[in-house]
Amino acid sequence: MRLLTYPKMAYITLLISLNPLESTELQITVSDDEVGLNVDLSSVGFAHYRVDGSVDLDEWEIISSLGLIDGQGGVTLSWEDSLPESMFFKLVEDDSASNVLNLSDTPDDYENISWPEHLVTDEVLATDNTPDDNPVTNEGALLGRVLFYDKKLSANYTMSCASCHQQENGFSDPDPLSTGFDGRLTGRNSMGLTNAQFYESGHFFWDERADALEDQVLEPIQNDVEMGLTLEEAVDRVASYDYYEQLFVDAFGDSAVTSERMALALAQFIRSIVSTQSKYDIGEASDFSNFTDEELLGMQLFNGRARCANCHAGPNFVGDRIENNGLEFPYVDEGVGAVTGRDRDLGKFKMSSLRNIEKTAPYMHDGRFTTLEEVVEHYDNGVVDNDNLGRALLDQNGVRQLNLSQEEKDALVAFMLTMTDDVVLTDSKWSDPFAEGAQ
Repeated sequence: MRLLTYPKMAYITLLISLNPLESTELQITVSDDEVGLNVDLSSVGFAHYRVDGSVDLDEWEIISSLGLIDGQGGVTLSWEDSLPESMFFKLVEDDSASNVLNLSDTPDDYENISWPEHLVTDEVLATDNTPDDNPVTNEGALLGRVLFYDKKLSANYTMSCASCHQQENGFSDPDPLSTGFDGRLTGRNSMGLTNAQFYESGHFFWDERADALEDQVLEPIQNDVEMGLTLEEAVDRVASYDYYEQLFVDAFGDSAVTSERMALALAQFIRSIVSTQSKYDIGEASDFSNFTDEELLGMQLFNGRARCANCHAGPNFVGDRIENNGLEFPYVDEGVGAVTGRDRDLGKFKMSSLRNIEKTAPYMHDGRFTTLEEVVEHYDNGVVDNDNLGRALLDQNGVRQLNLSQEEKDALVAFMLTMTDDVVLTDSKWSDPFAEGAQ
């Protein structure tokens, strides 16, 4: 326990410690309605603390949580009423769930999705890659959510899965290439995760090297650029924090932490991220009476002359095959061909869902296109010929030129914007579960 105090409206460095450490600093900043606590405990690595407050050193109340990385951390405290004239703070080591996690009193429901009719047809259900032995459960998805956002799964406690798959960006990264735990860049753009449940083959990554989502979720943790841990280290870390114990009990019946269980839970959480309430979904139920003329034209082109639906098929707008879409030749990135060793797979990549495509910029496996307008221009007149080019991009004369008018290009973009689902981008059940300052 470490005791800290401040006089109101002062800017000071103060510490009164009941258990002095070799080197400790506290920087307290005070404004009219906030107190900032920034702590530097040089002999502490990563630790969770609870911040308790008292005005008389007699009665204490829990104020906040505070996580330290390399002994450093900070938190901003505020009061609805004015700050007291004097205040004492107590730092207590505490990695209990009640201190570290900010979970709803009412458990989030990941199991009972209100599916619209067009997403439960036999054709759509046939694309569901959920294995029989790992259905989405409320308890499993919640554990997966905590793991997904936990920065302790990276070597230096700075990165989580969510660092490169951000909810507000359709669970993708707004940068062309993601920055790993030590500052190096990944080799490809982070693909959005919305409706990943409906990749029929179940293969993941741009080059489809993972045979199932349960395989994919553990690779970034072990990648020496992305998160930099071994599975053994990841398991040991998870097992060392008290807040995980009940989560594993709830999900699997006991508190044993294994990499297999981590993979099952992470896969459940990702499969739970489904879009069902976009403007497009609402339109499906009303014969698209909610669409503008421009959006209707875009849908007609998407499903017709532009041939977009050849690769982004069905109401989840995703195909179940790899494809070469004429980005370049010679190939800078060999894609699936580098995995299979087959010439016919060179330059081919997994086709992503267009759900929330408005929010997942930049586009393509290398993030080369910043806007949807640039994507449309590529397919209109920028496709590069090569031996593996997708058939939808060819006609009897070779590379197919769409020759769209500007009105038609704008209409295609307008239609793709109807695939945005604000619920997925904002719903708290897919958000960061850690209390402010707890990581």
